[in-house]
Amino acid sequence: MSTAAASPPSPETTAPGTGNRGDADIAAVGSLLADPSRCRVLMALNDGRALPASLLATEAGVTPATISSHLGKLLAAGLLTVEQHGRNRYYRLSGPKVGQLIEVLAQLAPAQPIRSLRQGTRAHALREGRVCYDHLAGRLGVALMRVMLDAEQLTGGDGTFDPDQAEHDKRVGYGHDVDYRLTADGYAFLAGFGIVLPPRRPVIRYCVDWSEQRHHLAGGVGRGLLARFIELGWVHRSKTTRAVHITDTGRAGLRDVFGIHD
Repeated sequence: MSTAAASPPSPETTAPGTGNRGDADIAAVGSLLADPSRCRVLMALNDGRALPASLLATEAGVTPATISSHLGKLLAAGLLTVEQHGRNRYYRLSGPKVGQLIEVLAQLAPAQPIRSLRQGTRAHALREGRVCYDHLAGRLGVALMRVMLDAEQLTGGDGTFDPDQAEHDKRVGYGHDVDYRLTADGYAFLAGFGIVLPPRRPVIRYCVDWSEQRHHLAGGVGRGLLARFIELGWVHRSKTTRAVHITDTGRAGLRDVFGIHD
């Protein structure tokens, strides 16, 4: 007796949870980012710090009840995590991929109009130097990468952002297509400068800096530089924004160690 070959189950009859998954639902993330207040929350957290709901409400310009709703939606979507410290809850980005998403969107987004001196001062500070999740960005971050490339402590690219290459980035993965590598001189320089590379993470990664349209260092080197600069008192972080401010000690150190002048 012949037996007919079994037909594969149709999508309509496949039970949920059996391993079949459709295409990525980017609209689910897009709907969250369509709200300006939630975007301001994500931007405020893109320096890697954990912040309380009260400060995030001020940053977003909404009431405590409204910020609670926004934070709940971002938590449910997996974009944020929350930590309990005593009676207070602190929120942070759930990981570096969220920070990368914010930086990519910042490249594509139009600049906000400057309508006040305060906004202008803040925008200038962010472009001079800021924290991008856990590493330095802005003019300071770009300058550090350029110096290391010029000194051949870093090889594999020239730090420039090529729009044609950016199309390739979309296919192979953002921030991974240019094969930057730390040279022996680079390792020696970082060790002499007192940088301990964090374990269990890539030594070199890069981001396309949205304000400078060049590459800045991420990965273990980027994180190590930021941590060392803070330890030496070369920069201090703004309490309310992602900006970092270079101290007088930092300006002298950047000049003497890296050859970076204002």
